[in-house]
Amino acid sequence: MKRLLLCAAAVLLAACQKTEPSTIPIVEEAKPKASDYFHVDPATAASISGTIVYKGASPARQIISMESDEGCQKAHAGKPVYGEPIVTGKNGGLANVFVYIQTGLEGKKFEPSQESVSIDQKGCLFVPRIIGVRAGQSLDLNNSDPVSHNIHPMPTNNREWNEQQSPGTPAVQHRFGRPEVMIPVKCNVHSWMHAWIGVVDHPYFAVTGTDGGFTWLHVPPGDYMISTWHEKLGGQAQRLHVNASGAGTISFTYR
Repeated sequence: MKRLLLCAAAVLLAACQKTEPSTIPIVEEAKPKASDYFHVDPATAASISGTIVYKGASPARQIISMESDEGCQKAHAGKPVYGEPIVTGKNGGLANVFVYIQTGLEGKKFEPSQESVSIDQKGCLFVPRIIGVRAGQSLDLNNSDPVSHNIHPMPTNNREWNEQQSPGTPAVQHRFGRPEVMIPVKCNVHSWMHAWIGVVDHPYFAVTGTDGGFTWLHVPPGDYMISTWHEKLGGQAQRLHVNASGAGTISFTYR
């Protein structure tokens, strides 16, 4: 009996001394509050508008050979497809220029965009050829062609990736986490397919149409460096001071 009691006491002691498995607390990443973002004061908000023009003779168009893919040829009904790196409109407005505020917004964190930007693979070309997105903004990839493509951005300040898309597959999404101007894009299947993506961490950027114009509203007053980029003509930059509630204007000329 005494021996039985001693055994029972030993079991109870061991149970009391048994430690519970340690747990690691899960720390959720704190989401930025609305107050953490910079908001432009409506009372002093300014605007910036500008034009980008091209002067001189445009280079001769070159035919894009799609003979390596019958599906790509059929997409254009046998008609020739031309590469047009320099596209102009009335009064020499230069299209496909990426223009953005390069400096002057340091220390300002803007609320991320909830909208997505799309790039399509249509007619065995990237449409549009030049796009701009915010850092962290969703980029939707589409394939409207009856052939497969493989979109392959080649950044230096972001993670490189490539995405194969078969005909009829749903759109896929990617994001670039850091600013980078510009990211070249190619198709690993069709060597003539090229595009460029400009990534910035604020809302003040644009890709020009054939009028060569752009406008930014709700800009905080200050001193800025406005920069442009064109795939064949290169980049330019100018300084611009914008007063409170003012309307700054700027123009760039390529030759």
